[in-house]
Amino acid sequence: MEKFKKNILHAIKTRDGSYTLYISDLNETYHSRFGAVQESQHVFIKSGLEFIKNKNLNILEIGFGTGLNVLLSVIYQQNNNYPKKIFFDSIEKYPLTFKLVQDLNYTSDIKQSKWFETIHNCHWNDYCEILKDKFYLRKINMDLLDFNPDKKYDLIYFDAFAPDKQPEMWTKDVFTKLYENMNKNGVLVTYSAKGSVRRTMQSVGFEVERIPGPPGKREMLRAIKNHLTKIC
Repeated sequence: MEKFKKNILHAIKTRDGSYTLYISDLNETYHSRFGAVQESQHVFIKSGLEFIKNKNLNILEIGFGTGLNVLLSVIYQQNNNYPKKIFFDSIEKYPLTFKLVQDLNYTSDIKQSKWFETIHNCHWNDYCEILKDKFYLRKINMDLLDFNPDKKYDLIYFDAFAPDKQPEMWTKDVFTKLYENMNKNGVLVTYSAKGSVRRTMQSVGFEVERIPGPPGKREMLRAIKNHLTKIC
């Protein structure tokens, strides 16, 4: 797709000092202009990974992008001596080159980020061990609607571009597919708090709550398959 070619992408600095990529044709960024790292940390780690951390996890990410969410997930697991295994699948239809993302300064802004290059050098569509016996990554180069999962997921990072920029990713068909491929009490987190997104999620069976968003955004959404009281 022309709009994702690297010659129309360039790095911009966000308010927390970390960088993201700006897509000129879409007038869109890969992360929040208020802070790339702090947005990913709040939406996907604090509101997702920490929320259901006490079990082995199958995680699905919609939108590998720059690899930031994977990196933060690895760091979280390592720093917290997370005892369980994580199998992390990340779907990306239009992969970026490592050359394009290596200068985004994640490796200087985030301590213990030695895994960033490893994450990007993993072969597509095969599992790669990032942390020995603890974290396994499979990057999947595919359209989400063509993806036939070989497992059910406990946690989904929904990190597609905004609904007004990429509306085909926020449809009932998409959320039905995700719902059907989640375990009971599975959790989906996304930065969006748009009312139409919440209603679409609810229409396929999710219980959806608005929770505090990252800096610069009042709210975000967390959706749960069936009612979640406590995960042991």
